[in-house]
Amino acid sequence: MRKFDGDTLLVATHNKGKLEEIADLLSPYGISVTSAGELGLDEPEETETTFVGNARIKAHTAAKATGLPALADDSGIEVQALDNAPGVYTADWAETPNGRDFTMAMTRVWAELEAKNAPFPRKARFCCTFVLAWPDGHDEVFVGHAPGQIVWPMRGDQGHGYDPIFLPDGYDVTFGEMDRFEKNRISHRGKAFEKLVTAFDR
Repeated sequence: MRKFDGDTLLVATHNKGKLEEIADLLSPYGISVTSAGELGLDEPEETETTFVGNARIKAHTAAKATGLPALADDSGIEVQALDNAPGVYTADWAETPNGRDFTMAMTRVWAELEAKNAPFPRKARFCCTFVLAWPDGHDEVFVGHAPGQIVWPMRGDQGHGYDPIFLPDGYDVTFGEMDRFEKNRISHRGKAFEKLVTAFDR
């Protein structure tokens, strides 16, 4: 595995919530972050049908544009009874002409489960794929999952995205009700990150 030995990492995202989570995870390793959004980079079109494919597009685009190693993640929620939808289209379900509306997206998930009369528990999992890419085209891939179920009504105002309807296995609070540091410890992103840190030359 190629090691990352710098002290500043470019995170290929325009999502402030995601950047804050990754910055929290990296802080114990003495690595500061900057983002594609802060550098004014355009967001590349995500044309792949897998998490790793889209993460690779984002990481390699940012690395080539800046000459810096870049970290990207593609993540989303897979709902078992919806044939693992929305999956890579997790953010697309929230798109509106005025920006992303995750309340609308969560409502759609529940409505589709109700329409199918899906049995309980309504199993789901969050998925995260990190790709760490270098300007020469090399990359390393790290994958994490957080299993759980979809619950209704929405609960909690912590986190972001679909967190208020996701109850992780073994807990009685949703990601939306959970302290950010506890969520980071057990989340899909946290689990992928546990693998990613093996690439840091520390």
